[in-house]
Amino acid sequence: MRNLLILFFLTLTSFCYGQNKQIRVACIGNSVTWGWGLKDPANNSYPSLLGKKMGAGFEVKNFGHSGATLLKKGHNPYYKTKVFRDMLQFAPDIAIIHLGLNDTDPRNFPHYRDEFIPDYNWLLDTIRKTNPQIKIYVCKLTPIFTGHSRFLSSTLTWYNDLQQRIETVARQNTLPVIDLNEALHNRPDLFPDPATLHPNEEGVAIIAHTVYQHLTGNFGGLWLPPVFADNMVLQRRQPLKIWGRANAGSSVTVKFMQFSQTVRADYNGKWQLNLPSSEAVAEPQVLEISNGSNKRILRNILIGDVWLCSGQSNMYFPLSQSAGGDSLIRKADPDQPLRLLKYRPFAETDNREWSQQALKRANELDFFSGNWQLNSKEAAAGFSAVGYIFGARILKEEKVPVGLIEISVGGSPLISWVSRHTLESNPLFTPAFKNWRQSDYIMQWCRDRADLNLKNAASPSQRHSYEPSYNFEAALEKLIPFSLTGVAWYQGESDAENAELFQQLFPLFVKDWRQQWGKELPFYYVQLSSIERPSWNYFRDVQRRLLETVPRSGMAVTSDLGDPSDVHYKNKIPVGERLARLALHHTYRKNILPSGPLFLSATRSGNTIQVNFRYSKGLQTSGDQPLTGFEIETQKGEFIPAKATIKNNRVIVELPPGVSAYKIAYAWRPYTRANLVNKDQLPASTFIASVK
Repeated sequence: MRNLLILFFLTLTSFCYGQNKQIRVACIGNSVTWGWGLKDPANNSYPSLLGKKMGAGFEVKNFGHSGATLLKKGHNPYYKTKVFRDMLQFAPDIAIIHLGLNDTDPRNFPHYRDEFIPDYNWLLDTIRKTNPQIKIYVCKLTPIFTGHSRFLSSTLTWYNDLQQRIETVARQNTLPVIDLNEALHNRPDLFPDPATLHPNEEGVAIIAHTVYQHLTGNFGGLWLPPVFADNMVLQRRQPLKIWGRANAGSSVTVKFMQFSQTVRADYNGKWQLNLPSSEAVAEPQVLEISNGSNKRILRNILIGDVWLCSGQSNMYFPLSQSAGGDSLIRKADPDQPLRLLKYRPFAETDNREWSQQALKRANELDFFSGNWQLNSKEAAAGFSAVGYIFGARILKEEKVPVGLIEISVGGSPLISWVSRHTLESNPLFTPAFKNWRQSDYIMQWCRDRADLNLKNAASPSQRHSYEPSYNFEAALEKLIPFSLTGVAWYQGESDAENAELFQQLFPLFVKDWRQQWGKELPFYYVQLSSIERPSWNYFRDVQRRLLETVPRSGMAVTSDLGDPSDVHYKNKIPVGERLARLALHHTYRKNILPSGPLFLSATRSGNTIQVNFRYSKGLQTSGDQPLTGFEIETQKGEFIPAKATIKNNRVIVELPPGVSAYKIAYAWRPYTRANLVNKDQLPASTFIASVK
């Protein structure tokens, strides 16, 4: 199929440019094609813009009809319109069909869904009769966003169904597909109408450019994702995925070490290949990518383990500001096989108004930038302290090159890191998109900060780093599917006031990322520290319980490190070390304790409660002090401090006379100095649990 489509494109190119007459192009569609909502559709609709881009050799006409359905039994069938008859009389050489949005209407889809493919084929056959040599392009639908009044009441489901049926029609007829959803799915700011169906002038220009690329095969020549650059680390023991864009049908050759492979860019300009997997390579290599006269040579490439370090401000917190960080910076050595890629946001989410340039860059998703760096003192100083310490420990223990990619945004809520498709497909989280700056899905602090950053924004649809899905679309989506070992995650401060919502979102988030990468990525996250914020003990316990629902995950406890008044406590070295322990134990199978004690069970026996823990070897207290931090919750809801002792790697809690224990709790204060640790001085997690 792929080779047939390339041949089809080459035939089309010869046809278009081998004639002396104008090539007639018919843009067939509904209100999106017609230009509904534009000030001057005659000049600003996508067919009009396409005609200007194609030049004098093409006659491009707009045969869009607002509200039209492809279904012949639909409420407003396209085949009954005057523009349909005019289009047939025009006898186009090229037809671009974008129909189906109105078929998601409840007057249409529920009743006639099974007729969509036959009706589409009828339309194709009818158009072909006007010109047997016609070249037809089938368009996947432009997006429907959550502002649509029927989005949750099956419209999204029907929309996704029709997208699949459109692909089926294309396969049956060996026709190329122009994916207008891909071109615009992450740009809700370009759909300002209440129905969130109709793009504005900028959105229409993207449609015109996308169609132009497919008609001409001109995708701008060789392009590589920014992650492919000098000094990078490629993932060992996995196929080496290399991908990018090039002009349709052109050959791309990749040479790396002893491997050489050539592919052709598809009709949509995309190419991807997988070189054979390799063990770790610490000697610098050269990656050469050729496309005709264009050539990219990437130097100083290593093969090892690549970890993504992501989250909010405590992951963003640089090594230069961490306690003890200066000594690590002095030891940084560019000759070490540790490479750093820090994606910096164009504008920080600090206490200020964003500039017009920042607002524009945010809307265009051109918001993060960075380059692979050697382990120089300067690069280490600006990199995530937690991420750097984590990676340095992996390098020391595993002795293979390590690449660290940091993508963090201060204050960002979890929902900003989840893909739009995943959120839109979940009825609980779909409403979060609507008026998100007034939505309780996002903490008030985040909404207030976003309001300040966006004070000078002219559009109510202005994008921001705290918006649902924004960081995924502006950063993560551009990284996928670059091969990784796993993820180190530190985030939650901006979700701590709604632990229950976070408890439902976090597993969805991890599953989303794993599906995006097509791999069960190990996910190691940091439990929130101690601070005098009332909800944090509840949130820490939710994070602990997520270990049971998120497979291949681990949690680093930091309650012993927190500051009562500063969310950005300074000592990040133990945090990175504890994350590294999780990876060394679970991913690298090292004989090392991965965690501090984790609650297993609490059983009453007479006037005592026996508490059992996982990772309890050498159970003791820090500093050899008396054990503190245990409380009993009574049936009346009162919390009573309890005397506890350690015996045989268990904790024995004494019940005060006359007290009936309903639950047992440990470190159940927002700011705590509870002191239970194991033999490696790793702290026990906050917990609250029923007594059996």
